[in-house]
Amino acid sequence: MIIPVRCFSCGRVIGDKWEEFARRVSKGEAPGAVLDDLGITRYCCRRMLLSHVELIDEILRFYMERRAQGGVEEAGVGGPGG
Repeated sequence: MIIPVRCFSCGRVIGDKWEEFARRVSKGEAPGAVLDDLGITRYCCRRMLLSHVELIDEILRFYMERRAQGGVEEAGVGGPGG
């Protein structure tokens, strides 16, 4: 949903590269070339960026629709589970 800050396998910081990667790929550059240019050479790190799916906007849209219908309660301190 949100790009992890570090690679799950090796721990290298990759979160700061996501926005430039996504911007350049959306403009039509080849993903492999962009990763090479950004210095992402390890397969594990490349996987993290290539396989990431940005879902947060979709989830928020459904949350807001459900909230507008009155189906979502605000979490409060001292309430159930809190």
